[in-house]
Amino acid sequence: MEISAEHTCADVKSISEMVRALPSEEELCRICDVLSALHSETRLKILFLLSEGGLCVKELEMGLDVSQPAISHSLRTLRQLDLVKVKKEGRFAVYHIADEHVRTFLDM
Repeated sequence: MEISAEHTCADVKSISEMVRALPSEEELCRICDVLSALHSETRLKILFLLSEGGLCVKELEMGLDVSQPAISHSLRTLRQLDLVKVKKEGRFAVYHIADEHVRTFLDM
């Protein structure tokens, strides 16, 4: 997209540089997917609980008063987006925040 200085009050060079710095289509799609997933109150609550430490599905189910299938579905979505990770601890699968980027987002 070419921007002409005579049709705008903006600094054309600065705007062009900003446009070039936009995320790629792939990155934008990923961001949209993550934001869409976080539109769920249950998923957000799961992330906030996991930011305090690892929890298994049963603990999340009890803490949120949400059915096991709903918790499992939400966790699967969060795992697919690399927002949470799972670690086997004995007989249990314990879920954790994937990394500090997620924690930083939750601290907003």
